[in-house]
Amino acid sequence: MLDAAVFHPRMEVYKKPFGAVPLQTGVDFFFRAPADAVSCTLCTAWEFSALKQECAMVRDEARGGFAFSFSAPGAPELVWYYFRLRYEDGSVRCYGAEGFAEGSAPPPFQLTVYDGSTDTPAWFGAGVTYQIFPDRFCRLEPPNPEGMPGDRWVHENWDELMAYEPEDGVVTNRDFFGGSLKGILSRLSYLESLSVSTIYLNPIFEAASNHRYDTCDYQKIDPMLGTEKDFRLLCREAEKRGIRIVLDGVFNHNGDGSRYFNARGWYDTVGAAQSQDSPWYEWYDFSHWPDAYSSWWGISTLPQVRESTPSYVDFIIENEDSVIRHWLRAGASGWRLDVADELPDSFIEKLRGAAVEEKADAIVIGEVWEDGSNKIAYGERRRYLLGRETHGLMNYPFRVSAIAWLQGGDARDFVETMETIREHYPPAAFYASLNSLGTHDNPRILTLLGQSEDLSGYDRAYRARYRLSRMERQRAVRRLKLASTLLYAFPGSPTVYYGDEAGMEGCEDPFNRGTFPWGKEDAVLLAHYRILGKLRRERASLQRGEIFYEHAEGGVLVFRRTLGEETTWVALNNGDRTYALTLPWPAAMAQDALSGQRFAVYGGQLRLDLPPESGVLLV
Repeated sequence: MLDAAVFHPRMEVYKKPFGAVPLQTGVDFFFRAPADAVSCTLCTAWEFSALKQECAMVRDEARGGFAFSFSAPGAPELVWYYFRLRYEDGSVRCYGAEGFAEGSAPPPFQLTVYDGSTDTPAWFGAGVTYQIFPDRFCRLEPPNPEGMPGDRWVHENWDELMAYEPEDGVVTNRDFFGGSLKGILSRLSYLESLSVSTIYLNPIFEAASNHRYDTCDYQKIDPMLGTEKDFRLLCREAEKRGIRIVLDGVFNHNGDGSRYFNARGWYDTVGAAQSQDSPWYEWYDFSHWPDAYSSWWGISTLPQVRESTPSYVDFIIENEDSVIRHWLRAGASGWRLDVADELPDSFIEKLRGAAVEEKADAIVIGEVWEDGSNKIAYGERRRYLLGRETHGLMNYPFRVSAIAWLQGGDARDFVETMETIREHYPPAAFYASLNSLGTHDNPRILTLLGQSEDLSGYDRAYRARYRLSRMERQRAVRRLKLASTLLYAFPGSPTVYYGDEAGMEGCEDPFNRGTFPWGKEDAVLLAHYRILGKLRRERASLQRGEIFYEHAEGGVLVFRRTLGEETTWVALNNGDRTYALTLPWPAAMAQDALSGQRFAVYGGQLRLDLPPESGVLLV
């Protein structure tokens, strides 16, 4: 356990500057030690260069400890460090990330050293992102799937339940509802009313399934969604409203029915599964041609691609009309990289280079489910956030820790998780995080916050039709209002999974991918999200302000965001008791921007009672 009276890496008195640092930055360390400590050594191990250093710290009598000015490496690096104390009696104690330890080296602290010479587009983290699963958002008319790859069929009724029963043990995802790009175009005014500044689209390229993560043709919009002309029009019209489009890049694998693999004969090309002379044969890793090959998580319909193959790198990234370049040129503003863990660092670095060369303010966001600064994938420490790969990541730690708190956990755990992320991530990457409460890979947030029991023991038919009871839903709505306030007030881009703002429910995939309930939205939630979006758009402190935690205990979380002269206070009570809130306040009145309620301030102190499962955003 860390002792704040000795050393804590997030306290400026012990380590300055805070958190990750650019190359060659001077970092001042101070370790407070008892008088009988005769020496203190800063022990470092450099992850990528395999260098180890022991730096003798200098006695600082005035402060009662030892000091040392460390110079960060000149190349991107993770520096692991701990302190070794020697005492007058000859004994040795070490201090690391879990506090004091006897004997051998303890778990170390992390210092992230990144290349700060590259720019991160500010537009993404400052604004609101809206994630759309294209087939289920809005259809103008039922499409005709005839002649399209795959055995597709279309639901007649937009409100029908999606197909979920396996066929021969496999869920085929061949049922479509017919959402389209023109449908999204028709709803831009709705998205504008939510103050959306970025639309993140799940895959839109031709594919056999409704989720389209089994790409068949990277150079063609799925005809059920529309055409490239439709995409270009959507980007132009969205841009007029200050909205950008980010695409889902699925480059670790594609479909077994794709024109490149063509195991199903849907295309007139000679695919890798048809001939070893195929121009795409070298993209795949066959252990026995043509029926045994590497696939994503062993799913045979998703053959993995060897991303280091020069012809594949050329096709996706480097060619003048590569996939990355072409769709940016067509109007996209960036890419979200599916399963970034499974893409080589060199591939991601080249991809970012091509993206920003094509469009200087293009954004590249990676799908990583953990702390992405120190992630190990397939035995290799990854470099996503060191300045040359992704600009930011999907912030799943935010989602996990926020839900844990909202389900009855301690706010201190949320703060500890988020402060660790802030400490480890370069500032630009922290502010470019894609923060969400729900995605296409998780149960609907309203369902998670309202359900009274674990549903995993029930069969799929039950989970497909499961809906919260009236009391469960009321509780869920109260909690979601808290959760969304936290989401919109937190550094990084608040990301809304389509329909969460409308009160959609649903268990795990595919039940979390229902059709948008146009005309049946939850009016209370929708109004709340619109207020949050307006505040995020208008208040600079919520976009780029520093975060300072004032109170975190049990169900109560209080913090402020400050930028220049502007400060926004957020106070959330997820507990079952009223919380008496007292804050220093410089003006005569304070206002809750969520409800419009005003509070008088006396003697520079704002006092108000925060009821259970309620929150305020004070301005």
